[in-house]
Amino acid sequence: MTPDRPLAFGPPAPVVPRSRGRRMFDRLLARPGVSALIGVAVLTLLFGAQSPDLLSSAGLASVLEVAAPLGIGAVAVALLLVAGQFDLSIGVVAVSSALLTALLVTELGLDLWPALLLSLLAALLVGAVNGLLVVSTGLPSFLVTLATFLILSGAAQAVAAAVADAPRVGGLRGEPGWDSAHALFGSMAQIGDGRFPVSVLWWGAATVVTTWLLWRTRFGNAVFASGGAPRPARELGVPVGRTTVLLFLGTAAAGWLIGTLGVARLGAVQVTPALGAEIQFVVVAVIGGCLLTGGYGSTVGASLGALLYAVAHEGIALSDWDPRWFEAFLGALLLVALLVNGVVRRRLRAVPRS
Repeated sequence: MTPDRPLAFGPPAPVVPRSRGRRMFDRLLARPGVSALIGVAVLTLLFGAQSPDLLSSAGLASVLEVAAPLGIGAVAVALLLVAGQFDLSIGVVAVSSALLTALLVTELGLDLWPALLLSLLAALLVGAVNGLLVVSTGLPSFLVTLATFLILSGAAQAVAAAVADAPRVGGLRGEPGWDSAHALFGSMAQIGDGRFPVSVLWWGAATVVTTWLLWRTRFGNAVFASGGAPRPARELGVPVGRTTVLLFLGTAAAGWLIGTLGVARLGAVQVTPALGAEIQFVVVAVIGGCLLTGGYGSTVGASLGALLYAVAHEGIALSDWDPRWFEAFLGALLLVALLVNGVVRRRLRAVPRS
């Protein structure tokens, strides 16, 4: 028996335990959305110093008016991103479902509530088709939903031009069911100098529901498993395919809600192509801490990302900046978010779970 050989580099150095404060900092930093929350605070102080109107009730109302529909879509997209999927069709589903509602009322004479129900079913059909195509074919969801976007965008513009001979379809005000639908989806509340839309309440409700689903239910576990390790998840019996289809149904429902909030407020729908709007939902979710690779993110972070977007948008406008700087500013925010998310993800692996 040969004696043990001495270690070439001496005994291993003792592990220096992290301080309690350092561990708490690591765990806080590892939470999705913390960077977006810090960004909201910094931009609010920055633009608030340049334009105090941003901090008034009217300024807050304008920020929330921009953030609410974006936040509703972002929380639904965030669930998909956590599951490792994309949906670029949510914005065009919003426009198409609102257009369908308007045409059913103005051209076919339906009451507004039956028209809203039919447009919801149509939106869910689009979501089901997206989900089933992704699950059954294995095609990237980015390409599937990009194709859906192009189909619906072209069809919506063609139908609006053929039926209404204009990109704007209106005439919903005063129709049967308008008053109740407007009260539920399009009303405003005067608080101080600001008029706050009811969409803010829908945004809050969507954030609460999706957060509960993601963190407090078995469905949320399936979402994380689908994005983190889909093949082992299937082998363990996780319903990855069903979860994916349900998530696409969720983004379709969110698109319908966004469209309904708009049409119930304005009494009309504007049909215009907007690929940039599709990207915004993904950008906001990533700014809120979601990883494009799946398995990590939160809906609260996505909501904070929408708020950060809105603060930047309205802050630039109220501070008399050239509005063309906004896209450059948004791109910089996205780049910083991607870098921060990567660092946070690496630190997360080192944070003890106990």
